[in-house]
Amino acid sequence: MITEVKVIPQAKKNSIKQEAGLWKVYLTAPALEGKANAALVESLAEHFCVKKSRIQIIKGLKSRKKTIMINA
Repeated sequence: MITEVKVIPQAKKNSIKQEAGLWKVYLTAPALEGKANAALVESLAEHFCVKKSRIQIIKGLKSRKKTIMINA
């Protein structure tokens, strides 16, 4: 499954919401040195009940809008 997500770093709490066909992922991690990307993969893995190794960031490593591939 390939999906688009919008990441909001430094939020008050970690959460995932779907709004207007786009997943919004709120992360407490800062957008520094890949910490937010690591937290994103961990949150998505927990939400979709898959291993972290099954989630790849295809596009947008340094952007808030990312394209994610989840292999079930």
